[in-house]
Amino acid sequence: MSKKRGVRNVVLILTIGLAAIWAGGCASRQKAIALYVDAVEFKDLNENDKAIARLNEATKADKKFSLAQSLLGEIYYEKKDYPKSAAAYEAATRLNPWSFKDYFSLGRVYQTMKDFAMAVKAYRRACELKPDNLEANLSEAKVLYQVNDYNQALLYGKKAEQINPNAEELQQLLGNIYDSQKNYELAVRSYKRALETDSNNTDIMMSLGVAYLRTKRITPAKELFETITQLRPDSSSAYQYIGYCCLQLNDANQAIENYRQALKINNQDWEAYRGLGVAYMTKALSENDEDLKKQAVELWRQSLSVKPDQPRRERLLKLIEKYSK
Repeated sequence: MSKKRGVRNVVLILTIGLAAIWAGGCASRQKAIALYVDAVEFKDLNENDKAIARLNEATKADKKFSLAQSLLGEIYYEKKDYPKSAAAYEAATRLNPWSFKDYFSLGRVYQTMKDFAMAVKAYRRACELKPDNLEANLSEAKVLYQVNDYNQALLYGKKAEQINPNAEELQQLLGNIYDSQKNYELAVRSYKRALETDSNNTDIMMSLGVAYLRTKRITPAKELFETITQLRPDSSSAYQYIGYCCLQLNDANQAIENYRQALKINNQDWEAYRGLGVAYMTKALSENDEDLKKQAVELWRQSLSVKPDQPRRERLLKLIEKYSK
């Protein structure tokens, strides 16, 4: 065993030993403590199955020994046995409702399991226990965003911002929340701040570009999407958005080129088929070219073939009917 682990375990034994004395030194508690210390040593040696066996014995010896349940939760999480991890942390929080660590860990397990409603509940209790904890407030904001409770997500996001406005992922999360609330100007501000600390993050660039489009800032949006294609040449979405920007800037030829590139990367991109159809139809109407009209209609049909239930489907069907005559 390493010197560092040995010192930690000595401290652990002394700490728990004092707890046993305070509790009256009853035999069951002393047995549970001894089993717990064994489990810690086994965990340090990466012998998790033996650690779990000792901890299960400890919980039988002393049903109120919350530390054993907490360590079980930690080990099961490391083993990716998330249901057992959650059950152990639930037991730990019942035995010690003042344990920030166990509530926070329980929230993390539920978040990993994508049980966001239960994660919200656990993280909220962690925030109550430590209101100024950055990770707890940020995690609560994330899961509230996942369950579409944007007002509460913003509340906890702002608390996290007060603690550390430059925390990793925070400004991007705030941008996402503002975007979901259709507060696009604040979304732009947050995404810009996020890029200040993570300048090559193409996900943030994409979100900022879309926010620019929603505020009718076509040129800066186009520039951002072009930057994305330099960093990620395989991003069909970026080429598709460039195509849209070109249409807005009345450049049908450039729109066609970029939509084609998007489809070259991903031939299942229904939005690129739809946009390319619009670009062809725009060009067809300006040049009175019937062949281009036919190509546009065929591309729209292809878009519907890829995604029959796409948004504004009825509008597209009407265009197909109109230009098929």
